[in-house]
Amino acid sequence: MLACFCTSVSKAQERGRSKTVTSLTLHLEDTTREVSPMLYGLMTEEINHAYDGGIYAEIIRNRSFQDNEKSPDYWSLCLGENGQAAMILSREERLNEASKVALKLTVTSADSKGVGIANTGYWGVPVHPNTQYKGFFYAKTNAPGLHLFTVSIENDSTAPAVYASKKVSDSGAGWKKYEFTLKTTGDVPRTSDAKFIIRTAQTGTYWFSTCSLFPPTYNDRPNGNRPDIMQLLADMKPAFLRLPGGNFLEGGKFSTRYDWKKTLGPIENRPGHMGTWGYRSSDGMGLLDYLQWCEDLHCEPLLAVFAGYTLGGDHLEGQLLQPFIDEALEEIEYIIGDVHTKWGARRASDGHPAPFPLRYVEVGNEDFFDRSGSYNRRFAQFYNAIKQKYPQLTIISTFGKDFDVPGGKVDMIDDHFYRNAADFESSATYYDQYDRKGPKVLVGEWATREGSPTPNFNAALGDAAWLTGLERNSDVVLMSCYAPLFVNVNPGGMQWKSDLIGYNVLNSYGSPSYYVQRMFSNHLGNKVVPIDADTVMTQLEVLNEKDVAKGREARVLPTLFYVATRDAKSGHVYLKIVNTMSHEQLVKINLDGHGKIQSKGTKIVLKADAPSATNSIDDPTHIIPVRSEIKDVDKDFEQKLPAYSVSVIQLNIN
Repeated sequence: MLACFCTSVSKAQERGRSKTVTSLTLHLEDTTREVSPMLYGLMTEEINHAYDGGIYAEIIRNRSFQDNEKSPDYWSLCLGENGQAAMILSREERLNEASKVALKLTVTSADSKGVGIANTGYWGVPVHPNTQYKGFFYAKTNAPGLHLFTVSIENDSTAPAVYASKKVSDSGAGWKKYEFTLKTTGDVPRTSDAKFIIRTAQTGTYWFSTCSLFPPTYNDRPNGNRPDIMQLLADMKPAFLRLPGGNFLEGGKFSTRYDWKKTLGPIENRPGHMGTWGYRSSDGMGLLDYLQWCEDLHCEPLLAVFAGYTLGGDHLEGQLLQPFIDEALEEIEYIIGDVHTKWGARRASDGHPAPFPLRYVEVGNEDFFDRSGSYNRRFAQFYNAIKQKYPQLTIISTFGKDFDVPGGKVDMIDDHFYRNAADFESSATYYDQYDRKGPKVLVGEWATREGSPTPNFNAALGDAAWLTGLERNSDVVLMSCYAPLFVNVNPGGMQWKSDLIGYNVLNSYGSPSYYVQRMFSNHLGNKVVPIDADTVMTQLEVLNEKDVAKGREARVLPTLFYVATRDAKSGHVYLKIVNTMSHEQLVKINLDGHGKIQSKGTKIVLKADAPSATNSIDDPTHIIPVRSEIKDVDKDFEQKLPAYSVSVIQLNIN
């Protein structure tokens, strides 16, 4: 756990300092620096069960029986009182080349209730009252006549109860697709203590392939996303989604990279693959699903293409890299090509004739890990090929700004930062002196890593301090996105702590850092307003034992961080101020070069009693923004900033 940072002054000094007034002068007419409308976005990858067991609404875990070659993980036998049956994984009967494994169930005896197979879902099956679930499964049997199954959602352990049930049937040889709808009544409990069960009362041998069950999804999309998590994202008003993002793109080896072509079409035709973070991905979240996710949030995709390097250290370049360059060009064509192109036609056949918007393409991910030094050559190959066919696209390098590509310079670079709160506070001016003639910047991954599974309030303060610097320099920092975005909070669900949004199968919540992101993104002008500050208090960093042992000296850090932007059309001015102190601070706000000032404004405050305070799955709204009205706004007015707080002050100036 990283140390928290707070003031080291005595109580007497603190009382004296609390009387100090900081003066902030906003120069409203000196707004030459543009604010990027793309500044706040989202980064996503399959980590912490972000998709399977997360935003992707599929309920069935290991739905194609391929998570483990030896055992049907998350599936069990349901024998009833007198049933006898056995189940094993089998490759003797396969649905297709993508679904090469079947679950073989041999039923030797069954009572009237039947025997069958049960799935536990992702730490439970979500049961909601008055809810309709849609599903299907494939089955094949050697039993003659009508093949009758009962599908249900039920608790078969602590307090047996059937929450929804349906009979399905078919006849004949070969694989059959059984589709069904399950509906719960209004009196069922809201619980995750449930299983999905398929039963038969007929003896014989059965093979099962892809099984799927979906609750209602956001915008009712087939194969869609959880409404509660999507609403949290929609409330952030993101401008873009960086996909497929992170190490999930590269894979540990070439065979486990993100292969977008294998993520298209019906889910039973998607083989899935071993992910980067210790569990298998169903690839239910495929390329088209990503793009529709963007469509639902009214944001743009930022596409990362596989660049011929894997996390295991293997890489290809020269002519050996050409197949992956061709694949990247085909992927772009799938996204933006019209229906007369090969891959645009494939997108249309997948159900989306209209092209998607695409302006940004990133080549690889974190290729600074490639110790061979090949990235500048690999990047140049991709850059030239993409620019030749799609000159309108901005091509992003995963690191570095000092290498040339034949015929041009790097368009944009991707900087990543994972730090503690004090490091981000000390880095709030990082881009202030950035060369304005250099390439533009995507801060494609960043987070204050304090708190688990989601950040605490000290992390939120570090995040907010950092964001004031990004926003102030958003003429060069065009885009930014926090990472990781998601975490399943159940034991075993997390591989990386300090994640923006947490959830289990029933509930989801935003961390304090989530609300910082939301406050900043929802209150953004199009011009940066310069600020002069006077009498900003400072505090000493409190070092942990390791830092002291290393002989590191404590840094002197500001206690206030601030940025202002103005919307030229509406006249709104958004002043964001971060108070990292343990006591209230008084700020005098001076409006220089103002127009007509409305006497009423708005203040939104996110605060906590202590840096360690946080939100959780059991207390999801412990820390949330509170909105209030400001009165008596004038060219000079004062505001009190609560201890440990992030404030957004909206002024209305014509």
